[in-house]
Amino acid sequence: MTVLTEELTPVQEAATYPVITLDGLVRTYRQGTRHIGVLAGASADLYPGEAVALVGPSGAGKSTLLHIAGLLETPDSGHVIVSGHDCSGMSDLERTRVRRRTMGFIYQFHQLLPEFSALENVLMPQLILGRDRCKAEERAQELLASLGLAQRVNHRPAEMSGGEQQRTAIARALANNPRLILADEPTGNLDPHTAEHVFDSLISLIRGSGVAALIATHNFELARSMDRVLRLTDGVLVEVRVSSLK
Repeated sequence: MTVLTEELTPVQEAATYPVITLDGLVRTYRQGTRHIGVLAGASADLYPGEAVALVGPSGAGKSTLLHIAGLLETPDSGHVIVSGHDCSGMSDLERTRVRRRTMGFIYQFHQLLPEFSALENVLMPQLILGRDRCKAEERAQELLASLGLAQRVNHRPAEMSGGEQQRTAIARALANNPRLILADEPTGNLDPHTAEHVFDSLISLIRGSGVAALIATHNFELARSMDRVLRLTDGVLVEVRVSSLK
């Protein structure tokens, strides 16, 4: 299992075992008579407490990689190993259980349930997992407050700003204490000032909770503030120096 890199980061040295290993992922799509290769042996390890940027041009396969890492899609070959467990041969039900217990997802568009309040949106994944409602509500309140939304808990998405909606989505992703966060352009739909504020909140929670995060972004300024940067090029992941991003 190799990624092109020079040495372990301090985070990696402190946390020897990765939260997730992507090993030799291959994914090809068929379009009529054509076969379009998206991933061609992509490999990476993500460690607790680190935020890793995933960069690459549009169409490079970043969303596909996130879907496979999140067990939403299966590769043609290769392995996704979560907390030491190879998920490659799991049934759909088993993969769903792994997602619910170990992963949180953040999308470019918040994907909140419009008929529910911020509190109820953060409560929902916990109730699905079978948590006690009182404890789940306490957890939701704490997360929303930590993101500056203590006064917005009873507001529905339409009553909140774009930044508030996305911070609610971050709280929802972290509600079940996941070990891994997967984010696809989480600030791409926000103005630069709001995006920076939301991103800072996300990174603070990632580092504070010890969760690993893989964050796809086109924003190199944001990518440079993360712990590592992986570039998806010709279907493989190459670790690049943060300072080399242009």
